[in-house]
Amino acid sequence: MKLIVGLGNPGLKYDKTRHNAGFLVVDRLARDYAAGETPRSRFNAATIEARVGGEKCLLMKPTTYMNRSGQSVGEAVRFYKLDPADDLIVAVDELAFPIGHIRVRAKGGTAGHNGLKDIDRILGGADYPRVRVGIGEKPAVMNQADWVLSQVTEDEWPDFESSISKAAKAVESVIRDGVDAAMNAFNERLSEPGGKGKKIRATTHPAEEKTGRGADAATPEPRRTADDANNTHPGWSA
Repeated sequence: MKLIVGLGNPGLKYDKTRHNAGFLVVDRLARDYAAGETPRSRFNAATIEARVGGEKCLLMKPTTYMNRSGQSVGEAVRFYKLDPADDLIVAVDELAFPIGHIRVRAKGGTAGHNGLKDIDRILGGADYPRVRVGIGEKPAVMNQADWVLSQVTEDEWPDFESSISKAAKAVESVIRDGVDAAMNAFNERLSEPGGKGKKIRATTHPAEEKTGRGADAATPEPRRTADDANNTHPGWSA
């Protein structure tokens, strides 16, 4: 069994926001490999079983908020007795990359992302593959929390949707071919700011290199309201 987790916040008001890129990747996998299947509520998450890359997989969208994602992941890992390094893949948004760009990593730091931080805390480490989906750098005039919780604009959507599809294919490649092969196939190079056609390898946001803070640094999670308590299932938009 492989566990594929998309990170996001539950509730219709967060649908198609930048912070829910991970949910959208799992939605795409469900559409492609489990069409017509009904989600089940398990492990504090909406789950669907599917066969991806020749392996039996559990697709998961936690119904906790982002900063409690580790609860769902930990429950599923323990239930199936999984080895996170071999059996877990997390799809997650990445503030440091432009829209349209993805990156596969075998393991690594959280870059300040609250969902990854909670998963690391529960699992006791960061040795598990993740597929990062670029959501674009925060505009200078905008608060970071407002940016990651904002919806992708109509102009951005074609590139964003393309990256979601690409990320789903990258997840399949990790399962079928291994993480190293997936990294070689899907880790693109970014154009250097200022043009001139030069390409640079995507690593981290400059701020991350100095402070270790990244996509979710100082980004508060949405407050849970009475309406949210009655609508914790994120649905399956596929």
